[in-house]
Amino acid sequence: MDVGCGLGVTPRYIARKYGCRVVGIDISEEMIDKAKERARKEGIKNKVEFRVADAQALPFEKGLFDIVIGESVIAFLDKQKGISECVQVTKPGGWVGFNEATWNKEPPLEFVEYISRITGAKLETSDSWKKLLESSGLRNIEIRIHKLSAVSQFIEEIRYIGLKDFTQGWFRFLSLCIRSSAFRKYLKEAWPPKSVFKNYYRYLGYGLYVGRK
Repeated sequence: MDVGCGLGVTPRYIARKYGCRVVGIDISEEMIDKAKERARKEGIKNKVEFRVADAQALPFEKGLFDIVIGESVIAFLDKQKGISECVQVTKPGGWVGFNEATWNKEPPLEFVEYISRITGAKLETSDSWKKLLESSGLRNIEIRIHKLSAVSQFIEEIRYIGLKDFTQGWFRFLSLCIRSSAFRKYLKEAWPPKSVFKNYYRYLGYGLYVGRK
């Protein structure tokens, strides 16, 4: 299962590459509808299932899934509750893994407040993420930390969502900049302070956290 699957990119990739069945859940009905349509177009709807569901109250029986993953979703939840729900629906001996934004080093308060205000996410250091997984009952925890750069992030986003969707997203962004005064006002308010902008990739990276139930 992929928790917070969005448009279903990861479940579709896993189903195509490994031929296994994948369930994707997301709180957004719009995202789930789009994920279903894309799976249909790719001819893999028999391999993937998409459902509207809350990651903090998963509608599945205990011990159902071999593997549960999530990408950039736990940081937006009650972390302990979200991780515990994922562990609960995983089979004994199964794996739980997350890809989450991570502080590379303890950031200044201004940086923390900016990220929280703009994204709503509350990030952690790798040590804090590890403690959250351990307190949810996971063992054999493995961690890999990756630093980011503007270039690598740009390339990875195109690879992840595809050039077509990436281009459409930027077209919509520019269109809103031109047509919407409210959007321009939002951008002005959301633009990071100079100190945050300058040190963005110094403090912010992402981590892969995997543990066994």
